[in-house]
Amino acid sequence: MRMLGSLKMGEKGKIKDLSRLDRLVKRRLLDLGISEGSEVCIKGIMPFGGPMMLESYGQCIGIRKREALQIEVERL
Repeated sequence: MRMLGSLKMGEKGKIKDLSRLDRLVKRRLLDLGISEGSEVCIKGIMPFGGPMMLESYGQCIGIRKREALQIEVERL
């Protein structure tokens, strides 16, 4: 099992499970078009546990590291 928060910059993954997320965060991601089966690429990781920048379907999204560590992915 690999978590989104453990991917390195430039790595890609396919979202497998969002069930561990808080319902409001999950709703936000779904509203932005990110759901199970979506492919994401890590575009940036801020230092000191700051947010991560993801790219999915041509849009960039910031997500907190602690939330990214609750999203299960399959590395591509």
